[in-house]
Amino acid sequence: MKWHAIYYIYIMSTLQVNILNPKAAKLLKTLADLNLISIKEEKDDEFLKVVNGIRKKAKSNPISFDDITKEVEAVRTARYAKSKR
Repeated sequence: MKWHAIYYIYIMSTLQVNILNPKAAKLLKTLADLNLISIKEEKDDEFLKVVNGIRKKAKSNPISFDDITKEVEAVRTARYAKSKR
């Protein structure tokens, strides 16, 4: 009797899925129960919370191009003054 080796190669890929219909969530849960997929819920990212907060403030109180230019020039002037010492 000859033995034959069978090798399985599993390729794992990660996808982000946005669930638009509750039926899809149920389907994914069923697949997870069958050990065909695993589901990992993402925690809220603190960094993204900060970035989104800054973006909201920027929308309600937008900075003008002139204000940005003035700030950049002030920083450059201060750096130039320090380098001349």
